[in-house]
Amino acid sequence: MIRIEPRNSTSRAFALGIPILSAVVSLALAAIPLMLAGANPIVAYGEMIKGVFGSVFSISEMLTRATPLIFTGLAAALAFRAKLWNIGAEGQLYLGAMAAVAVGSGAFDVPGIILIPLIILLGAAAGAAGMAAPTYLKIRFGADEVVTTLLLNFIILIFLQMMLEGPLQDPMGLGWPQSAPVLDQGMLPPLVDRMRIHSGLIIALVAAGIAQFMLARSVWGFKLRAVGENAAAARHAGINVNRSLFGVAIISGGLAGLAGASEVAGLKGYLTADLSPGFGYTGIVVAMLAGLSPVGVVIAALFIASVFVGADSMSRAMGVSSFLADLVVSMSLLCVLVGGFVAKYRIIRADTGKAAR
Repeated sequence: MIRIEPRNSTSRAFALGIPILSAVVSLALAAIPLMLAGANPIVAYGEMIKGVFGSVFSISEMLTRATPLIFTGLAAALAFRAKLWNIGAEGQLYLGAMAAVAVGSGAFDVPGIILIPLIILLGAAAGAAGMAAPTYLKIRFGADEVVTTLLLNFIILIFLQMMLEGPLQDPMGLGWPQSAPVLDQGMLPPLVDRMRIHSGLIIALVAAGIAQFMLARSVWGFKLRAVGENAAAARHAGINVNRSLFGVAIISGGLAGLAGASEVAGLKGYLTADLSPGFGYTGIVVAMLAGLSPVGVVIAALFIASVFVGADSMSRAMGVSSFLADLVVSMSLLCVLVGGFVAKYRIIRADTGKAAR
């Protein structure tokens, strides 16, 4: 007979080791389809590493890919800390991108020192609004935020397509569904000349540092953790649970909105319906792989960005499908979930004969 019991305590080393072990196991499991495809896993992973760290350009591409993942990973991690399940970072990202284009494409012809902060602030505000509505429905009517945030993603995408064929459409785009470009003075400065990496990465790292400090050292962070651990006990202790949930919802949506604003104003320069290849959903994997730690989000985002960029390089070098990256990311999430279960519970084999006596 097998019995599952909660663990009394889990060592910090064990808890920190779970994400690392999950990443290693996911790469080991991904070696199986690689071999079935006729590729040598050692050579394939060598090509992946070379594709990520083989040149300054490849490193810059990895950091560029990691930037929106840090934002969306932080958005998920902070919300999940309070047991507020934000599955709508993808839609919030597009809201932030639409706000960035609406402001930055000529609505305000002002110097960059004013326009760039305006784009960032309004992008964050638009993303925050996208999370505020589902959170209000949860607080006021008890609506399940998993359902409302997920469905809102599709509503926002339909709204985006309408805007790209209407008010936001570029009049010089020959009918193509894309927005007018952001003004040159509204673009985020690049970090390296002639490369795509931009200062949105700096904003993301600063946001992660602030989030880590606030969670660990502030009264707000204590209240957030208390609400996440036990909302009823937190309410009994005098914490305004609804206010805490709404506050973290604003921050979470704002971070996702920043991902969209930074992609438009830092990288692409204009908005299309395929701006994000799923950054909002991948941010959930980043947050889970990081153990909901803001600093861990940065590391997890770099890992997943390395997998995606490295898989593209491996695909070109060995003729292996680049969809292997999606497989590694999916396996990483599965391994994290299994590892989290093992960290909280232990499986005991009970002797039924002794129990009967």
